[in-house]
Amino acid sequence: MNPLLEAALQRIRQDVQGMHAYAIQDATGLIKLDAMENPYPLPDALQHALGQRLGAVAVNRYPGPRIEDLKHALAAHVRLPEGAALMLGNGSDELISLLAMACDRPGAAILAPVPGFVMYAMSAQLQGLAFHGVPLTPDFALDEAAMLEAIARVQPAITYLAYPNNPTANCWDPAAIRRLIAAAGAVGGLVVMDEAYQPFASHTWLDEWRADPAAHGHVLVMRTLSKFGLAGVRLGYLIGAAPLVAQIDKVRPPYNVSALNAECALFALEHADVFAEQAAAIRAERERLMAALAALPGVQPFPSEANMILVRVPDAAKAFAGLRARGVLVKNVSTMHPMLANCLRLTVGTPAENEALLAALPPSL
Repeated sequence: MNPLLEAALQRIRQDVQGMHAYAIQDATGLIKLDAMENPYPLPDALQHALGQRLGAVAVNRYPGPRIEDLKHALAAHVRLPEGAALMLGNGSDELISLLAMACDRPGAAILAPVPGFVMYAMSAQLQGLAFHGVPLTPDFALDEAAMLEAIARVQPAITYLAYPNNPTANCWDPAAIRRLIAAAGAVGGLVVMDEAYQPFASHTWLDEWRADPAAHGHVLVMRTLSKFGLAGVRLGYLIGAAPLVAQIDKVRPPYNVSALNAECALFALEHADVFAEQAAAIRAERERLMAALAALPGVQPFPSEANMILVRVPDAAKAFAGLRARGVLVKNVSTMHPMLANCLRLTVGTPAENEALLAALPPSL
């Protein structure tokens, strides 16, 4: 090896060198059902209108007042609770990293149920924080007793609760979540309700916040426009008590949301009815797909309130390879956690994509 390169590599943290980069599968030529994207593009007329809007953006300038316009539009879209503020991120991934940075005090830890979103643990590791994962029950429900014990013992700076959860796709018992929120607050910790898949869920935690604002001073609700239908735009947002958001916002890089991204998001919010119709179509397809999967021998779908379905099959590696060979790309999550043994995660696609999946699955098992 080049000695200069070898010396330079030694400057990279050893734990980083031992990590695996986040893997993105090559979907060329395949029906892409692996990343929980909205499968519906914008209608042609709206694509043309958006192109004209983006063509007029002053890309020679840093993002300006339109960022504030976007924050106001999002606040109206979610009916921002009284006393709350909103912070933007380059996707929710950046917000997760910024939260770890903001809470990086000696001995600080992050806690979350597992299996869950990999970025919670990764952000902790990259920031040098301890991560504590609490296993779900065998049916992927919260183990409330284990969570309460961990909160009391670890006293985490941040507790993540994904609602719905990824990759299990379920929403947990609200009564149990209320008790966990209270327990985290009792030890001075933050709770982040990750609502990345909210457009497909039957409940939002913002309703709980409005019903009992006094209990939510330490709670942040995190969302993304990726599942709304703008995965390519990379825009997330964090909602919380204004004084808390103001402190976290101090670690946000300047101009972290581009002018083009902001304009895309504003355009989408102006046409929120189109995206709401798409979400409704995805929810309807999810129920049809769930019923069809349940009828297949050897396939066990788990309840879903997201735009994905977790299924257990006899041999996940064989099924994944068989589906890929038949032109359908899904996510093999079977090695992510022991509880996910022989599980695949299937994104809910268009009716035609879902038919292709159902046709390809039995021969792949």
